Amino acid sequence: MFQCFNRAMASAVDVRTFPLTDPAHAPRVRQLAHALVPTFKALADENRLAILLLLAERAHTVRELTDATGLTQTLVSHHLAALREQGLVTVTPRGRANLYTLCCEQLATPVQLLASLAAVTAEGAQACCADPGSTPGQAPEQAAES
Repeated sequence: MFQCFNRAMASAVDVRTFPLTDPAHAPRVRQLAHALVPTFKALADENRLAILLLLAERAHTVRELTDATGLTQTLVSHHLAALREQGLVTVTPRGRANLYTLCCEQLATPVQLLASLAAVTAEGAQACCADPGSTPGQAPEQAAES
């Protein structure tokens, strides 16, 4: 688990070795799930996820994130604040600007894997690569015909 990004997970266990299916551990599983909800809520926002994808590549300033996402400076700063609140992003002053990075290197790989998964599954490819004028379940060619 990425203990670096969620203070609530300070007592987290390695879920690869933790017997999650053991009924005796049900309260601990619920506790872990409850602790992760705020983090996953932060990740569920499309703009925040776009920012995390950019930060998974390298550190960025707000200006660079604004240019890369097309979002306003105010909106980028708002989303960065939410990501910082969950411990997903850190900030370092650099001259007159701030440099934003992921909290830890261990977070970059899963974020990048999730992005690649979205592109390789049929649903993910359609979600990230569909024509904006198409409807869900409709191929881009069908959208052009309608």
